[in-house]
Amino acid sequence: MGKKSKVSSYRAHRAPELQTVHTLFGDQRDQRDWDPLAGAMDRRDQSYVKNVRPRSEGQKALMTAIETHNLALAIGPAGSGKTYLAISAAVEAFEKGKVDRIILSRPAVEAGERIGFLPGDLQDKMAPYLRPLYDALNDRLGLKRLKNLIDTGEIEIAPIGYMRGRTLNNAFVVIDEAQNCTYGQIKMIVSRLGWNSTMVITGDPDQSDLLEGISGLRDMAKKLEKVSGIAVQYLKDTDIVRHPLVAKMLEVI
Repeated sequence: MGKKSKVSSYRAHRAPELQTVHTLFGDQRDQRDWDPLAGAMDRRDQSYVKNVRPRSEGQKALMTAIETHNLALAIGPAGSGKTYLAISAAVEAFEKGKVDRIILSRPAVEAGERIGFLPGDLQDKMAPYLRPLYDALNDRLGLKRLKNLIDTGEIEIAPIGYMRGRTLNNAFVVIDEAQNCTYGQIKMIVSRLGWNSTMVITGDPDQSDLLEGISGLRDMAKKLEKVSGIAVQYLKDTDIVRHPLVAKMLEVI
């Protein structure tokens, strides 16, 4: 009895923060109400930015490559603008009516840690992995319009594994973090390209989260750069637009 009394006394007097179990994402709302875009609600809704200018020669070459080729690979270090420029090109093509939809895909590979099962439907489960793409789209479209386009299907979230068997016509496809794809996955992805479509594959072979020798991005890039009509653009440390320390760190780590 004495032991039970001690436990009851501890529970009654422990700090309030120890008595509440919080969800993995968001506040104390039910996980079923979790919205992958809810984190952006705290910020002022951003309006569409009409003009995106390259900040380096490498970025300028990449923008030209995307504009003039139906398939482009952007290979380079973190912070060199690969994803943002690909998203910007996708939004511009959609706004001008060149394509009917934007399709985003990224491998659901965890960066050295396990985050367990995620709540919600397929889109909700993929959202944490696609957060960088959401951020870029939010900058270009604004949150309200982005949510509306996702709801109507004009912006589609398609996991790598769900791309097999599809033909992607009249679409702008962005495959991000392709260094976490196997050679077979990238081969399957590039063969999805349909009529009146553009595909941009981005990645950094030096930052793969797969086991050594499994990533297929480097080998695929070497083979595709020999194919006429396909652009393989390599970005360098001088193209990094994040904090100057990022470029310095990547040289030594």
